[in-house]
Amino acid sequence: MTMEEAAGGDKLNVVLFPWLAFGHLIPYLELGKRLAARGHAVTFLSTPRNVARLPPVPAHLAPRIRLVALPAPIVEGLPEGAESTADVPPEKNELIKKALDGLAAPFAAFLADAVAGGRRPDWIVIDFCHSWVPAIADEHGVPCAAFQIVPGAMIAFFGTRSANAAHPRTTPEDFTAPPEWCASFPPGTAYRRHEARWVADAFKVNASGVSDMDRVCEITERTRFTIYRSDNEVEPAGAGVFSLLTDLWQKPAIPAGILLQPDFDGPSNDESRSGSARPEVLQWLDKQPSKSVIYVALGSETPLTAENLHEVALGLELAGVRFLWAFRKPTGISAPGTDVVELLPAGFEARTRGHGLVWTGWVPQVRVLAHGAVGAFLTHCGWGSTIEGLAFGHPLVMLPFVVDQGLIARTMEERGVGVEVARDDGDGSFGRNDVAAAVRRVMVEEERKVFSSNATKLKQVLNDQRRQDQYMDELVGYLTRYKDSNSY
Repeated sequence: MTMEEAAGGDKLNVVLFPWLAFGHLIPYLELGKRLAARGHAVTFLSTPRNVARLPPVPAHLAPRIRLVALPAPIVEGLPEGAESTADVPPEKNELIKKALDGLAAPFAAFLADAVAGGRRPDWIVIDFCHSWVPAIADEHGVPCAAFQIVPGAMIAFFGTRSANAAHPRTTPEDFTAPPEWCASFPPGTAYRRHEARWVADAFKVNASGVSDMDRVCEITERTRFTIYRSDNEVEPAGAGVFSLLTDLWQKPAIPAGILLQPDFDGPSNDESRSGSARPEVLQWLDKQPSKSVIYVALGSETPLTAENLHEVALGLELAGVRFLWAFRKPTGISAPGTDVVELLPAGFEARTRGHGLVWTGWVPQVRVLAHGAVGAFLTHCGWGSTIEGLAFGHPLVMLPFVVDQGLIARTMEERGVGVEVARDDGDGSFGRNDVAAAVRRVMVEEERKVFSSNATKLKQVLNDQRRQDQYMDELVGYLTRYKDSNSY
């Protein structure tokens, strides 16, 4: 199905309902924009504060995208106004899941009103934790699909209930090698011991009353198929991930492409959107030589410690390269009054002034990565950031922590597009020399040419717009064909 055929055929009415985290909200909105561009109607559900913080929808798509705010529930232990994981330290994320579960009644009322008003959705597309949505949708005869914003390899690695029953994993060490059903994975595509503790915990009931594994299994079992923000080019090489997922779950696994947000340029209220002066970080980059700067961004929700930040800083200093650090105070460091100066080594900014910039304000990441002065990307391997780095052809220095980040780092190292910072396998600790060594391999030493060449080749594949459009058109074909069918 071509784009023209998709736009000229039956128009769909799709409801998108993401998890309450901006790493999910933004890809869901991008999926909505791609659907709207093909003539389909999209309703995007979240809570009031999250809706208000979304980037504006392009004017030509706005008539087909409706943003609906469901009332945010009050949850004991959550601060007032906490409606996303960005609003709380990592240890309170499970309470955000309780808040999401508290949206069941408002969602049921929304859907009943839509059906009664003649606006019955053709599809409800839900995230990994919305395990209660399918039952509500079934009452109105509305089908559901899942949309996973993590790589397909992670969902395959987690596996089905039956696969885990047949091959139980009971200790963190069990997650340090690919499971039996992932025999096609490269051998190193697994978690390190220090990461595996997080994975093992995902199989346990948390403060929300449900384990993450049960949520993933429930929505995958109860939906007609699963969509992935991914494609064959960024999954583990030779693993046949989407075929494997289809076989595991006995229903289609559909890649939607990488869904890069080329028009997302910062917060909706940022002054740069109104045509004011060029952001200062870009002005600084304008003065740097071509490919000389490593861009450093470790995510606003990464569970970093003060010691981690010190070692990254001192590693950059030891490496002796130009750097731009998009520095955000991690949510895990919540001591009142703690500022950037206290989180960096004494004298660091003075010693690196001239060739390094630590920036605490907003950074237009896509525009930074597109800048000719940037030559590499030091990243926590969040999927969105990894995709952005690869789409601009940057080799990666990788410092993963939780969730899918470890698997992403192993996959990208195996693909030869970067280097992972060496760490203690038991506790995950790393030092300045480890950071410096990885940065120099990617930015300075002869080996950098190999990483740069491989990253450039992957960039060319990921920027093949015809291929990306084909992924989306095939997804629209599934949505169109299966909306009135109980079969797969």
